[in-house]
Amino acid sequence: MAVSANRLELLQIVDAVAREKMIPREIVLSSLEDALQKSARSRYGQETEIRAEINPKTGETRYSRLMLVVDTVENDAKEILLVDARKKNPAAQVGDWIAEPLPPFDFGRIPAQAAKQVIVQKVREAERDRQYQEYKDRIGDIINGVVKRVEYGNVIVDLGRSEAIIRRDELVPREMFRPGDRVRAYVYDVRREQRGPQIFLSRTHPQFMAKLFAQEVPEIYDGIIEVKSVARDPGSRAKIAVTSRDSSIDPVGACVGMRGSRVQAVVNELQGEKIDIIPWSADAATFIVNALQPAEVVKVVLDEDSSRIEVVVPDEQLSLAIGRRGQNVRLASQLTGWDIDILTEAEESERRQKEFVERTNTFMNALDVDEVVGQLLASEGFRSVEELAFVEVSELASIEGFDEETAQEIQNRAREHLAQIEAANDARRKELGVADEMREIDGLTSAMLVKLGENDVKTIEDLAGCATDDLVGWSERKDGETTKHAGYFDGIEISREEAEALIMNARVKAGWIEAPVEEEAPEATDADDSAQAN
Repeated sequence: MAVSANRLELLQIVDAVAREKMIPREIVLSSLEDALQKSARSRYGQETEIRAEINPKTGETRYSRLMLVVDTVENDAKEILLVDARKKNPAAQVGDWIAEPLPPFDFGRIPAQAAKQVIVQKVREAERDRQYQEYKDRIGDIINGVVKRVEYGNVIVDLGRSEAIIRRDELVPREMFRPGDRVRAYVYDVRREQRGPQIFLSRTHPQFMAKLFAQEVPEIYDGIIEVKSVARDPGSRAKIAVTSRDSSIDPVGACVGMRGSRVQAVVNELQGEKIDIIPWSADAATFIVNALQPAEVVKVVLDEDSSRIEVVVPDEQLSLAIGRRGQNVRLASQLTGWDIDILTEAEESERRQKEFVERTNTFMNALDVDEVVGQLLASEGFRSVEELAFVEVSELASIEGFDEETAQEIQNRAREHLAQIEAANDARRKELGVADEMREIDGLTSAMLVKLGENDVKTIEDLAGCATDDLVGWSERKDGETTKHAGYFDGIEISREEAEALIMNARVKAGWIEAPVEEEAPEATDADDSAQAN
């Protein structure tokens, strides 16, 4: 059969659309078949199940009506009796579909317009899906484009086959773009949306700087040098922590480059943003000292439970360590993931003296001793009455000026003081209405029971329904600042793991869960014993 010009033209149109929109030819053919089916229904009735097929080689179009084989016909347009179906196909069974060929027909103006809309819609959906599939795997990459237009401070970027947007808050401050300017940015998100995939770019994202260094420093691209973390104050200053897997390569020197050529290329791209390149260290204290450069650090004190660190600097280095408007310490905190408190040597000395006086007064009041004894105990490093109550008597006796009898007397007074506190807490617990059964939960002290009662947690079920954050509080980090929310046990030293264990014990007591079964070590067999003896 000769192929008509119309059929050849149809296939040429299909090929042209597929090439132009960069979508598979099969999708365009399928869209065209859907459009023809819709137009055929306008001719044969909307209830009729029509199938249109286009031969991908010849362009020939065939129409057929599908009929469902049933025992009882309820809809003549879609169903056919089994007896009638077997006249067309002797092997037909109930539930099968029978295809009846339909004659070709010419489209009217309205069906043709409807068909066009279907094709345009299907092709547009395929194009959007193609764009999404193309860019969803490029999240985390740097992409180049041309500024198409600027709308309300947002920059629309032409990527060639699709558009992306750099929102105003993702631009470096004081950065101006005009239509036609070339721009490099970091792809941080790609979303499916009704009007097509939205590609979001950023020039302020910390990883934008990391990717720029990967382009400029071959050692980073090859994986010899690793970028551990980045902190930025876009357009002003940034810190980047790097480490080398090869001990013979200096990570900082490699990132700086010959006469600063590598780092300068990144600085130029970021509109003159000053960059501190920091050597990363697995030791948190060392890393934080490096991150606070160029300030000198005298001493650091880590509190791993709350991820806080106190840094002591010389008096004349305080402003340098904090930086203009707190910039240096804020970037160091973002880089390391620690909350950093900066003290001068004078402030630290004053605080230590204040703590010493407070501990001395605590011992004097609790143990009924004079100031000299209180100072002796505080200077020996004892921080609380509890430590004195349960320390070895020999350790107390070893303090200069103390003997065995004095040490024993101090420990007895410490235990009496704790017993008085315990009795007062128990009375307060009863006054608050905290159930006696709460004392059966391992790990709960009388002070904790009072705190729970003050927060309306009075039964085992109440405690079982608590979350760990309820007990120990939680922190929120926003815009580089950390906000702490106090928990029920505010003022009591307890870790998150210990708080979680208390809640789990309460849930076991309440019967909500079963106690975990501890696996017993397998008993050694005779063979094992003999093998060990050998």
